[in-house]
Amino acid sequence: MSRKEQLGQVFRFALVGGVNTGTFFVIYLLLHPWMPYFAAYSLAFVLAMVGSFFMNTYFTYRTRPTWKKFFLFPLTNITNFVIQSVGLYALVTWAGMDTRIAPLVAAVVAIPFTFLLSRKILVPGAARAQATPPVAAGPAAGSSTGSAAESSAGSSAGPSAGSSSRV
Repeated sequence: MSRKEQLGQVFRFALVGGVNTGTFFVIYLLLHPWMPYFAAYSLAFVLAMVGSFFMNTYFTYRTRPTWKKFFLFPLTNITNFVIQSVGLYALVTWAGMDTRIAPLVAAVVAIPFTFLLSRKILVPGAARAQATPPVAAGPAAGSSTGSAAESSAGSSAGPSAGSSSRV
């Protein structure tokens, strides 16, 4: 994936995150008067997570949603939930922050973690392809067997190979 494509993905993730955070916050504020703040927070979080899954699959990562991804996606949000929950508790209890504002601050802290984990689940192989750049020429560059095997390995590990079938 080129640097331009990566930046586009980060930008789209930020847009989806903004929409998702706004959706979460509106739901939270609507529920807050009728239930304890943490219950309102939890229910709003779950409802916004479903919307986030579809926005991220279709728009951010441009991949198809599948049941497998849908059931794995909450794993990324469990981490997000823990980070936000600890942050919410600390901000309200220890810092004395208003319960209407604290969820937004906690959400900002969780953003980088959520991006990396959601990308790993929604675009399988993306992290692996980033960590290992494709091999231009192998040690057996003169032999046809070595070159074909290595060029095949390099192209199958790339994100374009995995995402082209999902677009």
